Amino acid sequence: MKTLTLVRHAKSSWKANVSSDRERPLNKRGERDAPIMGARIAAADIRPSLIVSSPAVRAWTMAKVVARKIGYPLEFLQREDDLYLASLNDLLDVVAAQDVGFESMLIVGHNPGLTAFANYLSPNLTGNLPTAGVVSVRIDRDDWNLHERPATKLALYDYPRKAR
Repeated sequence: MKTLTLVRHAKSSWKANVSSDRERPLNKRGERDAPIMGARIAAADIRPSLIVSSPAVRAWTMAKVVARKIGYPLEFLQREDDLYLASLNDLLDVVAAQDVGFESMLIVGHNPGLTAFANYLSPNLTGNLPTAGVVSVRIDRDDWNLHERPATKLALYDYPRKAR
């Protein structure tokens, strides 16, 4: 049994004076929502053995905030270039490439790929995974090759504005 958690980066700034999309930071709402969602991930007892993030500043910042909230060592965080604006197939490839020894993985990335992946894992879950949204599923598999849709059980679907 594996657990896969998808986290969309928190709200980013379109007003920041940066030279590329990869460099966009979180905006004030994103800075507020990221620790809230990290705390909710911790409260849901999600403790990944691996966290892999897009290298974009907004995603990497989110990954670090979540890691701190759940007690994951920052030095073990991994950046994966293929997660930057990844499609569903890109996401499947990145997940499949991970060592089977990891029982629980958390991916931090972007839409629209994460919404597609969330719906692939839990059909008709959402029309749009909101910023800072989290989807976690338990997967009845011994490896990370999910190219054929696996049997899953939804463990968590949460986002900042969801009623508690």
